Amino acid sequence: MADEGTATCIDILVAIILPPLGVFLKYGCGIEFWISLILTLFGYLPGIIYAVYAITK
Repeated sequence: MADEGTATCIDILVAIILPPLGVFLKYGCGIEFWISLILTLFGYLPGIIYAVYAITK
């Protein structure tokens, strides 16, 4: 069984394709989601970097 802190390949793949969705599926509508959404709106790459970081931390 996986821990709460581990990320699966599916989680990371979703975070790369659509960063806010990946963060939303992990954290819900918390501050992490809004940060990811804002970074994705400013630029796709910063959104991906933050989403992968937030999911894997």
